Amino acid sequence: MVKLQAHNTTAHGKVYKNAFHCTSRILLEEGIRGLYKGASSSFIGIAVESSLFFGTYSQAKQLLQGSYEVGRPHLQVIIPSAACSGALISCILTPTELTKCRMQVQGKDVIHGARYSSPLDCAVKTLESEGLKGIFRGGLATLFREAIGNAVFFCTYEYSRYWMHNYLDSVRFSDSSHFVLAKDIGIGVMSGGISGMAFWTATLPLDVAKTIIQTDPDPHVSRNPLQILRMVYKRAGMGGCYAGLGPTLARAFPANAAAIVAWEYSAKILGIKRG
Repeated sequence: MVKLQAHNTTAHGKVYKNAFHCTSRILLEEGIRGLYKGASSSFIGIAVESSLFFGTYSQAKQLLQGSYEVGRPHLQVIIPSAACSGALISCILTPTELTKCRMQVQGKDVIHGARYSSPLDCAVKTLESEGLKGIFRGGLATLFREAIGNAVFFCTYEYSRYWMHNYLDSVRFSDSSHFVLAKDIGIGVMSGGISGMAFWTATLPLDVAKTIIQTDPDPHVSRNPLQILRMVYKRAGMGGCYAGLGPTLARAFPANAAAIVAWEYSAKILGIKRG
């Protein structure tokens, strides 16, 4: 996805025809290891992000719930809680995604900049050449993406979960324990998967801008995501703003379905009440 966003939005036109072409080029030029460049920094970022992502949202939601009816979703509660969660995790995601993107965008045909042997080497060299400000390049785009995306994600999740429970909890369905377990897992999978797709459909242009900002060899490139998106639109049209949409949505459904099911069952095992 990062290569599609970085190379298919330049003034020279598309480098890759589609996601399959991009994958085959990576395998031919860099081998199987090329598909996993920057993975370690992503794993660290995701581990910390997920705990803060759900934890901050849950705590903020409880604080804002007030006199609102418990169990029923309310936009006045969901949106600020989700935006607060997104703003917090963007501080962690910015440096981890910067190292991931720079690791992934480099290949055998890299011209600009130094090659990085590992995410740590990338972070160290970025700090040496650009300072602390450099390691947080793309922070504004990440903040916008996470604040807006989380609001879309949790609104979709809370409402789809509420409607599905209302329908499946009606008297026409069995109350057996086996059905309850299957029902809860099914609702978690569907609500989580749909919410993940909604997140990326709403925010992919901001992610494209973030990738360009973080991988551009020019340290003085504009860090304003709206300016970058205007530039991308002039060069590659709306397709450029949504570069990498296919593989992103294909990944978003299973990844977020698993995350939601894990979160819901962790809360149930720990005895944490959810509104």
